Amino acid sequence: MKTVELREKSKDELQSELLELLKAQFGLRMQHATQQLSNTSQIGKVRRDIARVRTLIREKAAQQ
Repeated sequence: MKTVELREKSKDELQSELLELLKAQFGLRMQHATQQLSNTSQIGKVRRDIARVRTLIREKAAQQ
């Protein structure tokens, strides 16, 4: 997910995106714990996406 795409979204859309990413992270952690995850690099990608979204939410809050 690109930062440019995220900057175009509103605060509510970013919140929903964050919830989706957190659910995805949970699913990946469960797959990893049960030895069903073949591509473990997905966990790191989702973590970075979560950090991007949280950063943008904080930036938007600071602007107001």
